[in-house]
Order: sequence, then C-alpha cells, then structure tokens
Amino acid sequence: MDTANNSTPNSIITYKGLKKLQEELEDLTVVRRSEIAQKIKEAREQGDLSENAEYDAAKEEQAKIEGRIKEIENLLKHVEVVDEDDMKKGHVSVGSTVKILDVEMNEELTYQIVGATEASIEEGKMSNESPVGKALIGAKKGDTVSVETPAGLLEFKVLSIKNS
Repeated sequence: MDTANNSTPNSIITYKGLKKLQEELEDLTVVRRSEIAQKIKEAREQGDLSENAEYDAAKEEQAKIEGRIKEIENLLKHVEVVDEDDMKKGHVSVGSTVKILDVEMNEELTYQIVGATEASIEEGKMSNESPVGKALIGAKKGDTVSVETPAGLLEFKVLSIKNS
C-alpha cells in the first residue's frame, strides 16, 4: 500500500493477519453496527432516556465499536503486507515460523514472527519488533542469537525455520 505522502510509518503484517483485520472490520461495520442500532432503537422506545440504563449501555457499546472500526481502518491504511516471495529462503523473516531452543532452560519454543499489530504470545505470534523477534530476524538454522533483557542475557538456538 502506498503511503508516500503520509508521515506515519507502515506496520508490517502477514497476509493472514490482513485478512483477519478485514474480516473483523466487515463484522463490525455490517453486523455489529446494525445490532447496536437496533438496541438503541429499542431502548429509546422505552421512554425517558435520562434514567435508561439500557440506552446508556447501548450508546457505550456503540462508542467502543466505532472506536475499533476507526482503529482498524487506520491500521489498514498504514500496513505493509509481507510478500512471501521476497522472504530469503532459509532465514528467519516476518511470516516465518521458527522453532527455537532456549539454551538456558533447555526448552523448545515455536513462534511465528509477525508484525506488531498481529503479535500475541498466547497464539504463538511474536512481534518482529520485540527484542527476541529482532534478534531472530535474518538468523539461519543452527544459529544462536543472544538477547539482552531486563532479566539478563538470553540465548536461543534456531532449530528450524518454515517460511509459509
């Protein structure tokens, strides 16, 4: 996406992450907006709005939905989708799924490296902007990367890389 005339830097996102955001935006604008409009209409029909908790709750929910819609629309204006064809084969890059060994803990971990907007450690998605994500970018199978953290120096050995 072209943002040459905009001073906001692009966020990196995978194609899968882009589709997820687009689907959420569609749900919010098509489904959720009409649902909340119906709730507001029904609450208005109950009479006095000054003491109508259902109306207040519906208006609050509407504000949250509209806020999220604006947030997603702004994200979509400023994202750069990772082109899987440009991934350097055999190297960790955004979009790669990487199996690493925490050298100190002797624990294997698997993460997909994604842009910050998609990151969710619970889902196994690590931001390319996180300290570990930054250290892994460009690494090859067999490489050991060191990461300085508040808890001290951590070392990870790259066991495998899958570029989807």
